[in-house]
Amino acid sequence: MSEYTQANLPSQTVLVTESTEATVVNTEDTSRRLALTIAQAAADRKAGDILVLRVEEVSYLADYFVMGSGYSRVQVRAIAQAIKGSVEIELNRRPIRTEGETDGSWVLLDYGDTIVHIMMPREREFYNLEAFWGHAETVEFPIAQINEDSPK
Repeated sequence: MSEYTQANLPSQTVLVTESTEATVVNTEDTSRRLALTIAQAAADRKAGDILVLRVEEVSYLADYFVMGSGYSRVQVRAIAQAIKGSVEIELNRRPIRTEGETDGSWVLLDYGDTIVHIMMPREREFYNLEAFWGHAETVEFPIAQINEDSPK
């Protein structure tokens, strides 16, 4: 079964196990958790201007877009690597596609239901995806605070 889910599918999927028990999985909750995990991983790598948009009502491409800025090519790649690592550890998922890691000015991670854009400020300003998807719902997310006194 493919990890790719389309945004126009119902928000619940029924999984049937071998014991013929049906389990209802709310795909909206799993997509939201994925988007928030991505945002947290980006924040942990000091991404700037992190934005989470719920686009499932306005696009068939995905349920969520997560955007953030990196201030050097090395940081953009590091943010992308941190996201991939966190999502794999916490949710046991890998991106379906990854684009732009070699160049590092704009990295796109496609998880099917969530698409991630990590861009340098110049690219982010030029392409202005926030304005293009401005009619989508903005999702507020709490960033876990790192205790300054904790050992690193």
